[in-house]
Formats: sequence, structure tokens, C-alpha cells
Amino acid sequence: MLGAVPFAVITLLVFEHWSPLARWDQSVADRAASYGVGHEGVVDFWQVVGAVVLPWTSRAVIVIVAAYLWHRRARLLTFWLLTSAVAELVLVQVVEQIFERERPAQMLVETDGFSYVSGHATAAFVMAGALGVVLPSVRGWRRRFRLLVLLPVIGVVWIASGDRIALNVNYVSDVLGGWALGLGILTATSIGFGLRPGLRRRRRRTPSDGDGTAAPPRAAVIVNPIKVGDGVAFRRKVTRALEIRGYDEPLWLETREDDAGNAMAKQAIENESDLVLVAGGDGTVRVVCSALAHTGIPVGVIPAGTGNLLARNLHIPLDLDDALERTLEGRDRRIDLVRVHGDGLDTDHFAVMAGLGLDAAIISDAPPHLKKQIGWTAYLVSAAKNINHPSVRVTLALDDAEPIERRVRTVVVGNVGMLQANIPLLPDARPDDGLLDVVVIAPRRVTQWPIVLWRLMTRTNRTDMYLERFTGRKVEIHAAVDVQRQLDGDPIGPGQFLSCEIEPGALTARVPKRR
Repeated sequence: MLGAVPFAVITLLVFEHWSPLARWDQSVADRAASYGVGHEGVVDFWQVVGAVVLPWTSRAVIVIVAAYLWHRRARLLTFWLLTSAVAELVLVQVVEQIFERERPAQMLVETDGFSYVSGHATAAFVMAGALGVVLPSVRGWRRRFRLLVLLPVIGVVWIASGDRIALNVNYVSDVLGGWALGLGILTATSIGFGLRPGLRRRRRRTPSDGDGTAAPPRAAVIVNPIKVGDGVAFRRKVTRALEIRGYDEPLWLETREDDAGNAMAKQAIENESDLVLVAGGDGTVRVVCSALAHTGIPVGVIPAGTGNLLARNLHIPLDLDDALERTLEGRDRRIDLVRVHGDGLDTDHFAVMAGLGLDAAIISDAPPHLKKQIGWTAYLVSAAKNINHPSVRVTLALDDAEPIERRVRTVVVGNVGMLQANIPLLPDARPDDGLLDVVVIAPRRVTQWPIVLWRLMTRTNRTDMYLERFTGRKVEIHAAVDVQRQLDGDPIGPGQFLSCEIEPGALTARVPKRR
């Protein structure tokens, strides 16, 4: 096992008193002692450094990163980090007590315990190795930011190890043994949790060792079981479609009532999936796309919900067989996502539309049993119930322009433009244009709704008191009173504020090839 063998070899050489290693240890220790006696300021400096890079400091860093990952719902990596830290703490004590190696005779500072292995070196190595595995799996950490973190962490390993040698409290072999023990700990815990330190968890289209063939790609399939009717048939059909296109056995992940797909998307990232297929409603699709933003992993949408708005706008067929064929044989397209936050709402993303007012009320009031039976036409029933939804005064702020005030029935912010039945709510919206499209709908009376509908269906660009459109990279909406709000067809509860900002090219979507 990687790590166990180097540790065993170094341990054997140390305690069999292999002469080249023993001479090296003694030579370095003598030079460190001789230099330190004549340079008290240098010794004081290394004492301060040693107080900063204590093993408990490295363990604290691991605990902090684990807490962050727990917040991001990366449970697997969280438990792996904590297990590695505990294993390091325990095994260093065990090794020291087993071998009871005395420290160099000419130590420059007073310290207790035994010399083999160096606890400072082991703890620092485990911290650096753990972060090397974790950072590539964290969404939003681009490569340059990973290097900005990893390079100083690697420097800490050298400093923590060099400090022990400079103060003459450890031999060089104690440090080397600590590094090897750290590597062994990371290897053992990684294998136990299905990870590999320093390597990608799955190879991706790289030549395999020896035979020159390519490792097959693997897809993760995230499924909302409520939205997929015959789960067994669905699974068999998707697995077959992937198999005949050269994919390995897919990773199957089902959403839960308390998690619409975030943890499942994290697991797909941790498994280094080559493609993520998501089958569910617009809410499930939104959550998965949000989690996969900036990862570069392609997302293929398999329509299975009521609205399927992202699938419609990306020209993905609603028939399962057609959707699988055209998605799996499609192309990757970078599209925008929209970062959104508001009162009572954590920072989130949407891929389709966010709304405040009447449209959110229609979505909230659509009877679930009708949505299941008749699909999106259930929204027509809800629209009839809410036709007299009261107007509300709002303030709109787009980019750096002066805010404007309107009394509206609804405000919709879109990344794409088409609704069900090919209604062009935002006819100029494109999912990759780096812009938000905003529509303000404000008929004063019920009798004016036909005018609005005519304007929508005919894509009239004329601006008047009934319907206005705007574009920008950021929009903030403040309502005078609490009103219903929605993200991609999911009600998010009433509130008075929404802030939306475009993130250009944040998501890689697998879409049908152009015909």
C-alpha cells in the first residue's frame, strides 16, 4: 500500500541503524546544535515558528475545512477529513510509544516525548495532502485559487519539518518517517472512503496502463423518484442508452424530500463523473445545475416534470427516448446561470426564470393533483383563480441606472424566454448572452389582459403601461409589501426583495446537436 511501504522501510532502516542514514542524522544534528549555540536569535525565531505550526494548528485547519464541507453538504469528504485527523493524532502517539527513540542529545530547546516520528511533520503532511484531495472537489474553486492555497500549505510542511531539525529536537529520519506515516494515513483512509489522495477518483478518457485503451466514461444519474413514473423501466432504459454509447455502469442517485438534488450533485462531483443526467422537475434541475456551476461537468436534462422549461428552451425533446438519444449524442454548450438572493432566501441560482407577484402566485396555487394528472395545464386553473391578483408597487434597479418605480401585477427575470405552449414571455432572451431579460406586466383591469396576451404572442416590442421589457446584468426588485416569489417554478415563499445577477457561462449543458 502506498505510504505503508515507505514508512516500513524508513522505520526498519532507523532501528536497524543503517549506517548511511545514521551518519546523516548525526551530521545534521551536530551542525544544527553547533549553529544554534552561536546564534540565539535564530533559535528564538524557530521557537516562534514552532509555536505557530504546532500539530494542533494543522488539525484545527482540517476541522475548519471539514466544517465548511459539512455546510456545503459534502458529507463524504467531511467524514474523511475528520477520520484522517483522528488517525494521525492516534498513530503518532502509538508509534512514539512503540519505538521510544530518544531525541538528539544537544537539543536547543526543552521538549518532552520521543523523537520518532515527528508529530509536527506528520500533522502538516496530513493537512497538506487532505487539502490536495479536497480542493479539486469543491465547486467554485478554480485552479489558480487552489494553487494559491496549496502552495503555502506545502510551504508549511517544509517549515514545520525544518523547524524540528533546526531546533535539533528531531533527526532527519524522524521527519521522513513522519511524512511516510502521513502518506500511509491518507492512503488508508482514502481507500476506506473510496478516494485516492492526489489522484482523480476516476480516470477520464486517459490511456489505461499497458493496453493503450481508454477508460470508459461514467455518468451520474440524479432522479426525482416522485417525477419519474415507472422507476424500474426508466432505470433500465437509461442504463441501456448509456451502455450502447460506451459508458460505464452509471452512478444512480435519488433525491429526497429534504434535498432536491444538492447532496446528490456533490456526490457526482466527488466521483469525477463525466456527465450528469438529471431527471425531475424544474426545481430538481435548478438545484443540480446550481451545485454543478463552474465545475465544467456537463449536465444533461431528461424532462420528467410539469414545466420542463430549461429542457424546452434548450430544445431537448420531452419524449424520454428522443431526449436520451439527442442528449447523449449531443454537444456541450456553456450557458449562463443567475445568482439570486433575497429576504429569507439564501444565495442560490436559477437557470430559467425568477418571478415576483402574479406568476409566483399562480405557481403556488396550482393544485398538485392536477399537475400530476394534466401537467402544466394545471397552471391555467390557477391563473383563472388569480386573475384579480392585486397589483403592488415595486422599485426596479438595473445595473447602475437610476431606480424606477412601477405598480405591477408581476415582474419576471429570465435567463431564457419561452414558457409552456411556446409562449414567448421574453422573446429576446438567450441562455448564453450574458444578460438578464426582465418583463414588467401591469394591466390595471381584468379587461386589459387580452391586450397583454396579444402583445406576448405577437412578440410586440412596443413599450407601454401594460408591458415593459428591460435588459441588464443585475437587477434588484423591492416590493412595497410581501408578495409571492418563485425560482424556476418552485415557490420560495413571500417576501419584498429579490436580487438577480448573471453569471456568464457558469454551466456546461449537454444539448442536442444543431440540425
